[in-house]
Parts: sequence; structure tokens; C-alpha cells
Amino acid sequence: MPSRKKPARRTRVLLGGAALAVVGAGVVGTVAANAADSTDAPPAAAPMAARGGELTQSTHLTLDAATKAARAAVDAAEKDGRHVSVAVVDRNGNTLVTLRGDGAGPQSYESAERKAFTAVSWNAPTSELVKRLAQAPNLKDIPGTLFLAGGTPVTAKGAPVAGIGVAGAPSGDLDERYAQAGAEVLGR
Repeated sequence: MPSRKKPARRTRVLLGGAALAVVGAGVVGTVAANAADSTDAPPAAAPMAARGGELTQSTHLTLDAATKAARAAVDAAEKDGRHVSVAVVDRNGNTLVTLRGDGAGPQSYESAERKAFTAVSWNAPTSELVKRLAQAPNLKDIPGTLFLAGGTPVTAKGAPVAGIGVAGAPSGDLDERYAQAGAEVLGR
């Protein structure tokens, strides 16, 4: 009787894996077929539509407008030889555009976003909001905010639609002037 050679370990692992895959596929197929045949399952719910009186409409700045405003703010700063970062956020505080100018400090990026968020949240320039801290010092503890000059809101029909924040100039007054330059380009 000829001797049979024992299969290599690698061959045994491959064959065992293939056998498990076949068994697994059969089990999954059986479960799926049984689930599809079940008449006890409730029918899928139809999507429900909200009525007109349950909806609100809001105005949002377009990406093109946000980019135009951010670019105008960076350009105003560069004209003065300043290196800044600019952020534009939508009405909900979500970042639409962030530009980090050449040579802007690493801290300026996040500071610009937080100033923009703060400006749109309170629909006021952040330089004005700094003054409110005297009466309500806990305002500074609200997550995502930064109560330093350099943020300005953008409004439409009296309601805030965006915020522009600038950071990196030597003073908050300059940051806010550049943020205002970004907002002004939208009014033209």
C-alpha cells in the first residue's frame, strides 16, 4: 500500500477556511430566506411629510459668497502687511470657509473660527460682546466661543446668516476691521 503524504499546514488552513465559508453562506442564506418569507413582519412605514405650518425657512450664505468674503478679509490684511486667518461660518455656526494667510500664526486658525461662531451666535461684533462680559462673565465658558475683538456678523433682513472671524493681526481692532472688510464685500 502506498503511503499518503499528509497535506501541508497551509493547505489544511485554506481547505478549512473554504469549508467554513461554504457552511456560513448556507446558514446566512437560510436565515435570509426565512426572514423574507415571514408574514409576521409589519410592513415598512411610509415616510411622513411635515405640514407647512411645522416648517421654518432660513437664509444661508452661499459657498461662493463666503469665499468672496474670506478672500476680501485676507486681502485687506495683506494690504496692511498683516498675516491673518479668516473663517466664515453659516447661520448655524458651521464653518463654510477658512483661509490661513501666508505667515499667519498657528493659533489664528482656530481663533478665527471661534470669533466667527461667537459673532453669528449673538448677532453682534465680538468687540461689543467683550463689553458684555463685565455683566455676565460666565459667557466666556460657552463652548466654541471666543470673546475677543475680530468677529462680525453678516445679516439679511435683520437676521444673522453668517459670521466672519479674523485672527492674527497685532490687535483685535485690526482683526475686526478686516472681518468688516469681508462683510462689506457682500453688501455690494
